[in-house]
Amino acid sequence: QVQLVESGGGLVQAGGSLRLSCAASGSISRLNPMAWYRQAPGKQRELVAAITSGGTTNYADSVKGRFTISRDNAKNTGYLQMNSLKPEDTAVYYCHTNVRLVGYWGQGTQVTVSS
Repeated sequence: QVQLVESGGGLVQAGGSLRLSCAASGSISRLNPMAWYRQAPGKQRELVAAITSGGTTNYADSVKGRFTISRDNAKNTGYLQMNSLKPEDTAVYYCHTNVRLVGYWGQGTQVTVSS
């Protein structure tokens, strides 16, 4: 079993920054990939950013140059640094990982960007 707990969401003005954290526990190791998804009201969940065990990153076009995904393998924690936030970034952000072909999700953290 793997547990993921997100934190760091909140209300911020457009142009501001937030840093999300994803603390992982259970049967997880530094070899497992991590990713951040988001889901806005009335929309499908979408991939925001992903990072492999080796540190290779991938970003949605809408966040390139503004968001940075990282991980601290010693702490089993992933991060999403979000800068230059826009109102369209408003969504619930979820952490995700795969362990032995089984996907796990966190409970999500709300990010609201006011104009």
